[in-house]
Amino acid sequence: MKKGWHELKTIKIKYFTENIEKLTYIGGKSDWIDLRAAESVDMKAGEFRLIPLGVAMELPEGYEAHIVPRSSTFKNFGIIQTNHQGVIDSSYCGDNDQWFMPAYALRDTHIEANDRICQFRIMENQPALEFDEVDSLAGKDRGGFGSTGKN
Repeated sequence: MKKGWHELKTIKIKYFTENIEKLTYIGGKSDWIDLRAAESVDMKAGEFRLIPLGVAMELPEGYEAHIVPRSSTFKNFGIIQTNHQGVIDSSYCGDNDQWFMPAYALRDTHIEANDRICQFRIMENQPALEFDEVDSLAGKDRGGFGSTGKN
C-alpha cells in the first residue's frame, strides 16, 4: 500500500500505562508525533530525571527514531533534553525497552501524566559511507564556522 511518495510503515507499539493518550499520526500538519509523560513528575531546579514516555516500539529494520523536545517544552515546563536529540535504533525493541526523555530542570516544575513533552519521527538509517581523504576540497569557502553573521 502506498501513501504519497512513501510506503506506509506499520510500527508495533507497546504501552506501559493507560495514563497517556494513544499515539496518532496526523498527516498534512507535521510528520513529528508527540510523546507524553507517562507519570506525573516534580523536579527541582538543577535536577536530572529520566522521564518515562510510556511506550516501546519495534521499528522496521533500517530505521531509527529521533526524539526532540516540543517547541513549547522549555516555556511550559522549564526543562531541556540533556542529549538534545535522542536516537533509538531498531535493536531497542524488547518488551522492557521503554522510551524515556532525559530531562534537566532549570526551574522548579511539575509535569502532569499525559503532558506532551517531546516528539519523534522515524528516519531511515544513514547509508554506508566511505571517506576519501584529499588535500583540498573543490567547494567555495564560506568564511569558516559562524561566518554568516547575526543578520
